[in-house]
Amino acid sequence: MRIYRQAGNIKVALLMGGILLISGLFVYTQSIIDDLRSESRETVALYAQLIAKGVTDADDNELDFVFREIIQKVTFPIIHSDVDGKPVNWRNIGDDQNVNIDVATKLMAEMDSQNQRIPLAVTLDAEASGEPLQFQLGHLHYGDSVLINRLRLLPYIEIGAVALFIFFGFSGFQVIRKTEKQHIWFGMARETAHQLGTPVSSLMGWVERLKDHPEESSQLAGDMDDDVVRLQEISERFSRMGSVPKKEPVAVRPILEDLKSYFERRLPANSKEIVLKVESGDETVEASSTLLTWALENLVKNAIDSIDKAAGKVMLSSEKVGKNVSIVVKDNGRGISRRDWKNIFRPGYTTKERGWGVGLSMVQRIVEDFLAGNIVINESEVGKGTSIKVTLPSASETR
Repeated sequence: MRIYRQAGNIKVALLMGGILLISGLFVYTQSIIDDLRSESRETVALYAQLIAKGVTDADDNELDFVFREIIQKVTFPIIHSDVDGKPVNWRNIGDDQNVNIDVATKLMAEMDSQNQRIPLAVTLDAEASGEPLQFQLGHLHYGDSVLINRLRLLPYIEIGAVALFIFFGFSGFQVIRKTEKQHIWFGMARETAHQLGTPVSSLMGWVERLKDHPEESSQLAGDMDDDVVRLQEISERFSRMGSVPKKEPVAVRPILEDLKSYFERRLPANSKEIVLKVESGDETVEASSTLLTWALENLVKNAIDSIDKAAGKVMLSSEKVGKNVSIVVKDNGRGISRRDWKNIFRPGYTTKERGWGVGLSMVQRIVEDFLAGNIVINESEVGKGTSIKVTLPSASETR
């Protein structure tokens, strides 16, 4: 239930995490693009210097030759314009042979919007005056390389990927939440039937017995009254679900004795002989009496149901171990194979033909989530029986 209360926080956390991830990736990608653009500019500037040194006069034919030879291995789009701003030479702007001046002029404007053009100037020594002569040969315009263009798309791809992640995260959370709600409702319905099964079937048996043996009415009235009280306890258990249980010192032995007395009169009416035995001292635990009784009642009922031999036996015991109290329910029933030990507390798992697989999962929930204890299979062997141990904090150690 706690996860449902935090549903809003989980959604906000997912959203904020997605935004931070997108922002981080966008900034990092942009820094790479800026570095690559800086390298491209340095490369173009170097080419401009090489052209300036390679040209000995302002002859356009010589300039065209140098441009074609020096810029031959450039991988990014580049255009050389004259002093009037008209494209003269270009490379890597599609099919260079089929690009006309109008297309080159339009691409040149786009390049200038991406990167600052680099002036192309040549300085020559004057023959007579000795004063150097400087000629403006135009500019070099360059655009982003294929790699940079791909990187520019990367943030949008990342945004889409993160958006899909958040969408599927929200959708998955909603599906899980809906499924959990269904399991809770199904589980509660099954647990209700499981809880009502013993007292209701007992009452039906007492009624039939009373019809056949009216002279036993006094004795049967007491047994029927016990089942009515049990039904009332079951109603109280379900009415308290969802509330925080109140913990207090609870004596273990009276609960075990009460369970022994109750189930002894309601054992299956067949050839089986089942003996219930209690071995317990004066141990007390810090727990809710209602929840502890509920959990142990399920364990005892499962122990009785597991016995399919003529001489059955269920042993209920408790002892203080350090700061805790161990309560053991042991039977000589069918037992559990080692590979199934981890499964018996899983909701829906059962070895019974008509079982719901709810009882032990409910016991684990009560013991571990509400009573701050632990429940494990102490030992089990197929054909010899099972021992389940519940460990709870001792009341003498918590006060």
